[in-house]
Amino acid sequence: MKFSQIPYKRVTFEEIEKKANELLKKMNDAKNVKEALDAFYEYNEFSDKISTAISMSYIKFTLNTEDDFFVTEKEYYDEIMPKIQDIDLKFKLALYNSKFKDDLKKELKDLLFLNIEISMKAFDSKIIPHMQEENRLVNEYDKLLASAQIEFDGKTLNLSQLGKYKQNTDRDIRKAAYEAEAGFYLKNGEKLDSLYDELVKIRTTMAKELGYENFVELGYYRMMRNCYTKQDVQKFRDYVKKYIVPIAMDIKNEQKERINVDKFMLYDDPLEFLSGNAVPKGEPEKIFLQGKKMYSELSSETEEFMNFMLENELFDVISRKGKAVGGYSTSLPDFKAPFVFANFNGTSGDIDVLTHEAGHAFASYLARDFKISDYRSPTLESCEIHSMSMEFFTWPWMNLFFEEQSDKYKYAHLSGALTFIPYGTIVDYFQHIVYEKPQMTPDERKQVWKDLQKEFMPYLNTDGMPFFEDGRYWQRQHHIYSSPFYYIDYCLAQTVALEYWAESQIDYKASWNKYITMTKRGGTDTFTGLVKSAGLESPFEEEALKKVAKIAREWLKDFDKDKLV
Repeated sequence: MKFSQIPYKRVTFEEIEKKANELLKKMNDAKNVKEALDAFYEYNEFSDKISTAISMSYIKFTLNTEDDFFVTEKEYYDEIMPKIQDIDLKFKLALYNSKFKDDLKKELKDLLFLNIEISMKAFDSKIIPHMQEENRLVNEYDKLLASAQIEFDGKTLNLSQLGKYKQNTDRDIRKAAYEAEAGFYLKNGEKLDSLYDELVKIRTTMAKELGYENFVELGYYRMMRNCYTKQDVQKFRDYVKKYIVPIAMDIKNEQKERINVDKFMLYDDPLEFLSGNAVPKGEPEKIFLQGKKMYSELSSETEEFMNFMLENELFDVISRKGKAVGGYSTSLPDFKAPFVFANFNGTSGDIDVLTHEAGHAFASYLARDFKISDYRSPTLESCEIHSMSMEFFTWPWMNLFFEEQSDKYKYAHLSGALTFIPYGTIVDYFQHIVYEKPQMTPDERKQVWKDLQKEFMPYLNTDGMPFFEDGRYWQRQHHIYSSPFYYIDYCLAQTVALEYWAESQIDYKASWNKYITMTKRGGTDTFTGLVKSAGLESPFEEEALKKVAKIAREWLKDFDKDKLV
């Protein structure tokens, strides 16, 4: 069914509560394993109906944040979501405590029960009012960013549309684009400070009420960290500082020379080449036509996937007034369909939509027939492996989009993958510090960001750039407001993606087969379990970052620099 034909109907809380209670009774009254499983699968199917309605309301809201109907629908689900979580946990506790638990595990597997244990640690009905307030605050942040109307180059632009100006070969234009963006954030500076301050306080309150010292532990449980701890993340940070930061410094110094600037400023960072960055050729229609060709040649699975997406209007990528910023992939379980949302802006990021977000959607498509919804998707750092690895596996087809500039794209993509990791590490580290010291003032938080930026991104200069030099850069990062601790996921996944890339340089087919086998497993294993099953090193082992850093650095050094003019 085409996306435009998919009906939307609100699933009310009263309907959810009534049906869930019926199924809870069935589970508790089960006289044998079969009856318990029947209750579980019926609940599973009903959960799909709820998830589909929530996803549709969110998609429609982000497509037009000025649509009053879907603004109301999103706010409704934001309000009842914690109550739904309460109902969901009650049912899963009945499953967990079933007298048939040992037999249930034979079909449903241990991971489901481990995740239920973590869910118990992440939620209690007494924090529902705080969760509702948290959702309201995040929604306010979303609408604030989507409201941006910035006068630039004789046009009225949103934040996404400024992106291509930041890559302009004219340094004055790049600087002006950053200043225009900063102007919006500075105008709303007090609001951004107060929103985050309220979010930190409400999340800390929830953690305290659940018996935790601070929000960090609760945040990890909410992210379903089922195979690693904050100590493991600290080890990873140390490896980043040891192996990636020095390489990032080298890469940025080379970039500084390449684009011929005396002082490498933040507004120089997006420009990779003096002649201009690689940009996709053609309008969106042509880009998608080439994308269809790429996926038809990559594998039979990707060909089937891409045809399904295009035939059913499951991409929305054109930026317009009122559309939310950023990009994402989500799914509509009742229709076994992924959906990709993005904002094309004429940069190489448009192709990343066809690789990164489509990588997410591809994984969702492969797992669409999993009977147990909990196993259709792994935890988020594993999901990011799907997307970030697809970016590299599609390299052989980049000439379709960039033509004579495809080598420039590959060089910038690989170097960008390496230099991203320190930034992603800062985003995560910043949140650890903030939530461990929730009493900090907005100014103290800004100082934390400035200190971390000097430590992990010492090459980046923001002197004389209001907003950016004030330690406010993080306020642009949506995840910090909306999804605490969802960012180290990208860094961990990037490490694994680089492992796939390194192997693909030796044996592309073997590397792809490892990827497709892992992706088809959906969420049936933990992050470290999936990585191990693919024969790759865990990012929490020192050898992983050490190895990919060395191989990638050598590849960049050996690259024919004549192709980078």
